[in-house]
Amino acid sequence: MKKFIKANLLTLVGTIAGAVTGYLYWKFVGCSTGTCIIQSNPYRMTLFGAIFGGLILNMFQSSSKQQKHEQQ
Repeated sequence: MKKFIKANLLTLVGTIAGAVTGYLYWKFVGCSTGTCIIQSNPYRMTLFGAIFGGLILNMFQSSSKQQKHEQQ
């Protein structure tokens, strides 16, 4: 488990930060009419933020295959 967390730390941090940001966006901006599919529901907005945050920070994480190749 520690190995997994260490290997994917940046993605996990992005997921947590995205979830918090998504929730805060729903709380303070959101959709006042309730017609917005994603922004009107706190669960959907939090999930959307978590996925988006994880994907964004995952772009900056180098793969383990690339790291092994560079070490040789």
